[in-house]
Amino acid sequence: MTRSKPAAVPVPEPIPSVVVRHSPIHGNGVFARRKIPAGSLVSEYIGEIISEKEAEKRTGLDPDNPFHTFFFALENGKMIDGASGGNDVRWINHSCAPNCEAREEDNRIFIYTLRDIARGEELNYDYGLVLEGRHTPAVKRAYQCLCGEPNCRKTMLAPKRRSRSA
Repeated sequence: MTRSKPAAVPVPEPIPSVVVRHSPIHGNGVFARRKIPAGSLVSEYIGEIISEKEAEKRTGLDPDNPFHTFFFALENGKMIDGASGGNDVRWINHSCAPNCEAREEDNRIFIYTLRDIARGEELNYDYGLVLEGRHTPAVKRAYQCLCGEPNCRKTMLAPKRRSRSA
């Protein structure tokens, strides 16, 4: 008697842990589809790798929102442009009390949770944008934070380092 092999059972694709939808913070946001434990890798931030010079050319192309970009600076001086070939994590909003963090590993950016994320909760990290020059009130308004956290610093810019007096 010949035995037939059992039919291969297809393995279901894992359900993505996040979904993009409208955010009460700003525009689109990224939300947990299920509970995500602290320390979990959410996703890699992907997009076209470009030079700073190319990023400067691409900045301000949207006249309605000239300061909005999907650039992520790398330690090697290159940038990831999430608007070009990027994935859903480009929609993660800034928060002054973040529940995620971005880590650079081998010139790549990965988003990890800092604490347990509840199903339906919006993911966010501190953009900590670094701008040379004075952070005038107009500059701070251009990079206004809308996170609404009690200790919100009112800007997505990283705090300036204070120079030490001699």
